[in-house]
Formats: sequence, C-alpha cells, structure tokens
Amino acid sequence: MRFAGILIALVVLLSPPAVKAQADGLKATIVAQERQGLEDLKSGNIDHFTNTMADDAIFVDSHGSATKAEVIEHARDFRLTDFTIRDIRFVRVSPTAGLVLYQLDETGTSHGNAFTAKMNVSALWAVRDKKWVCLFSQETAARAAPAQ
Repeated sequence: MRFAGILIALVVLLSPPAVKAQADGLKATIVAQERQGLEDLKSGNIDHFTNTMADDAIFVDSHGSATKAEVIEHARDFRLTDFTIRDIRFVRVSPTAGLVLYQLDETGTSHGNAFTAKMNVSALWAVRDKKWVCLFSQETAARAAPAQ
C-alpha cells in the first residue's frame, strides 16, 4: 500500500501541469532575483548586490569576462536611474536552478558618464547553501531592429 501511495505521488508531481507549475514558480523566483539586483544597482545597495553572486561567478560583456570581485569594483561607480525588463524567457535547469533571458532597457551613470543602453541579458541562478545566487551572467548590446 505504501508503494502505491508513493507511485501516485510521483505521477501527480511529474504530470505536465505539475511540472509546468513548478517551472513557473522557479521562473518567478529567478526573475525576482534579477529584478532585485537591478533595484540594488538603482538604489546603490552594493552590499546586497554582492551577496547575490556566487563567489566563483563569471560575468561576460563586451569587455570580456570578469570575476565577482571585478564586477563589484565596477558596480561601485555604476548607478541605474531607470530600467525595464521585457521579453522574458526561461529554461529550467533543475528544480533549484534556471536560466533567465531577457531584454533590458536601462539608463544611468557609469564612472560619471550618463548612458542609455538596450541589452540582451542571460543569467544562470541556482540555490547554494540554501541561498539563491547568480553563477553566470552575460550582457550583449541589442541590435537595432532592421528597417522594413
């Protein structure tokens, strides 16, 4: 009887609606983590921003790859004034990890210079030691839409 109960629980948990609900919850959690990181860059809360990155995280942009320490150093002279996340896509990697991809419209200052940018962003988040952390992120400048 115990085996039948376990089998029924597995069927329910692995049914397409249950798997979709789990993926939707995971997506919402990871998107909220990304959004909070951007809010931290807007408010200047670099300590919280730092705590959301894995110690061995790698970040990639047009300048190449960077470690967590290099990103933190740069973030101290970086401030967002506004941002919009759109066209969010998500890939579930495991029950406690996922890859989020989105387009980011941002304005702010970097090293004293005002900027406006449109970026394609991808970020891999996972739970480590019972805490959500970003393991990898890549930002690429978005291309302008071709003229019709």
